Amino acid sequence: MTSAKIAPKHRSTRRLPIVLLACALLAPLSAHLGAQSVEKLDDIVALVEDDVILQSELDIAVEGIVQRIRQSGGNLPPQDLVEKQVLERLINRKLQVQRALRTGIRVSDSDIDQAMMNLARQNNISVGQMRQVLEADGENFAEFRRSVGEEIMTERLRQRIVSSMDPVSDTEVEILLASEDFAGGEFDISHVQVNVPDGATPEQVAEAEVRIANIHQQVVDGLDFASAAISFSESQDALEGGRVGWRDLNSLPREFADVVRDMSVGQVSEPLRSPAGFHIVKVNDHRENRQILAEEYRANHILIETNELVDPEQAMNIARDLHDRIDAGESFAELAREHSDDTTSANLGGDMGWFNPQQFGERFAAMVTGLEDGELGEPFQSQAGWHIVQRTGYRETDVTQEAMANMARQTIMQRRAESEVESYIRQMREEAFVEIRLPG
Repeated sequence: MTSAKIAPKHRSTRRLPIVLLACALLAPLSAHLGAQSVEKLDDIVALVEDDVILQSELDIAVEGIVQRIRQSGGNLPPQDLVEKQVLERLINRKLQVQRALRTGIRVSDSDIDQAMMNLARQNNISVGQMRQVLEADGENFAEFRRSVGEEIMTERLRQRIVSSMDPVSDTEVEILLASEDFAGGEFDISHVQVNVPDGATPEQVAEAEVRIANIHQQVVDGLDFASAAISFSESQDALEGGRVGWRDLNSLPREFADVVRDMSVGQVSEPLRSPAGFHIVKVNDHRENRQILAEEYRANHILIETNELVDPEQAMNIARDLHDRIDAGESFAELAREHSDDTTSANLGGDMGWFNPQQFGERFAAMVTGLEDGELGEPFQSQAGWHIVQRTGYRETDVTQEAMANMARQTIMQRRAESEVESYIRQMREEAFVEIRLPG
């Protein structure tokens, strides 16, 4: 087992899943459109309940996907197959937006503004520059904002589905931790999926089985796996080359885990069946579980709070005076008991015990990590007041079990969430009125 240090945990900001949308909408359009092309842009390519998808929407989305495939060095599937896959994604998004609106989900202008800033930052440009790029390519900025708003709305619908699930119990976590599969490392996998509708007839099942066998044979004959997924897969990750990403065996459907367990890197499975349909799985990579070490520090601390009686300047002068007295040889513990406003540590002579420095803020962390054991730091200010810190210890703690427990809980929740969302979208698609009008 190898070891690795982990950075202290920060509260993460949830990133909105609009990178794919950005790729599509920021993609360059054809520079010159003739009269025939303009007419084509007005065609309706799909009816979705009481809404429509226009050829222009499809063309922009397809161009974004094609550009991304080229940039990644992947093999480009036939244009008609890409169009069908992208159109299916647009249909699913349209249905999710309709369902979100019907269930009261709304997105404010400030929500969209924040998403636009995040999107511009991801592309290393300002919002103004992003607008210039869009308009230079003939895009309507207001329409782009609307699309971003729709993406936020669909994400909130998914969050609502997930939030309705039962919480993960401690017993479930313990059972998962005890399983052999959970200790077996992680696999980076991709898959191709052919759906089988709920309540499918034997003829529908047989048809899906023939399709997956045909796809498998093409992969065996040399078709790039990602291209096969983009061309034929009916899963939500089809346009990402079918890539599922890093998973331990317990976070995979049982049908996948039973096959992946004995596969080697680069190997492609035979077709397999799951409740959703038929699949082909590829193992892209594998890694063992690692020992996880966390850095912890110990320190003595004195806090001089600022309040209506003690202004920042007075607190600074008190802290500096105490610092000089400690530096001259007086007892840190005695001065902490007498003067510190840190009620947790004052009665212990300022001893904070072992802690992760980031839990007290970046300024505090910078001071503690910059000291040597036994060294007294200069007084510094935070929102709470003025501080004096003396570092007294450093250690690396094995937090593998704690991390594994957290990972197990996340694994169970993720597995449930993916299953719930996929089932919800599939059922919604099967029940909806959709008429596809693509030529051919």
